[in-house]
Amino acid sequence: MFQRTIFRQAQAARSILSTSPSTASLALRRTTQQRMPALRPFAPQTSRFFSTEKETKEGENAEAEAEAENTDAKKLEAKEREVIELKDKYLRQVAESRNQIERNKRDMDAARKFAIQGFSKDLLDSIDNLDRALLAVPKDQLSAAKTEENKSLHELVEGLEMTQRIMLSTLEKHGLERFDPGQLVEGKAQKFDANLMEATFMAPSPNHENGDVMYVQSKGFRLNGRVLRAAKVGVAQNA
Repeated sequence: MFQRTIFRQAQAARSILSTSPSTASLALRRTTQQRMPALRPFAPQTSRFFSTEKETKEGENAEAEAEAENTDAKKLEAKEREVIELKDKYLRQVAESRNQIERNKRDMDAARKFAIQGFSKDLLDSIDNLDRALLAVPKDQLSAAKTEENKSLHELVEGLEMTQRIMLSTLEKHGLERFDPGQLVEGKAQKFDANLMEATFMAPSPNHENGDVMYVQSKGFRLNGRVLRAAKVGVAQNA
C-alpha cells in the first residue's frame, strides 16, 4: 500500500511538470495545501503572574528601615539626655568647686584674723589689772601739782598709762580693740546692747533713763569686729 501511494504521488508530479510552469506552480501549491493540514495562526498566550515575594521583601525592608530609624532616634535621644546630665553634673561640680574655694578662702581669712584670739584673751587680764592699778590711785592726788613728795606717784601713774597705751595700740594693729560703754555719746549715756554688753545688775537711777548704762565693771573687747569679751555693766531700771 505504501508503494502504491508513492507511485500515485510520482504520477501526479509528472503531470504537473508536463504542464506550464505557472500552471504547475499553481497545481503544486494546491496539492501542497490539500496534503498539509491547515495551520492555525499562532496567537501567543500571555499569562499574568502576580508575585507576592517581591512585595513581601519590600514590606520587610520598609519595616527594617522604620525600625532602624526608630532605633537611631532612641539612641540620639539617649545621647542628648546623657549630654544634658553630664552638662548638669559638670556645672554642679564647677559650682561646688567654686563654693569650696570660697569656703577655704573664708576659713583662711578667719584663721588669719582670729589666730591671736587665745593670746588676746590671755592679755585681757593684764589690761584689766592696769585699769585697776590706775583706778586705785586717788584722783585728788593725781590732780594735785607735781611736787617732790608726790613725784614718784605721778611717775608711776604716767608709766602705767604709757604701758597701757602701747599695749592697746599694739593690739589694735592686730585687730583687737577695746570699747567702753561708760563713755558718753553726744552728752548722753549709752543704751544697753545685749550684743556687746553683759548686765551684771539692774537698779533704779534717778540720773539715768531706763536702759541706760550707769556703771562699767569691766570694758569689752572686739577682735576684727567679733566680740571677744562682752563688757560687764550695770543698767538703770526705773520702771
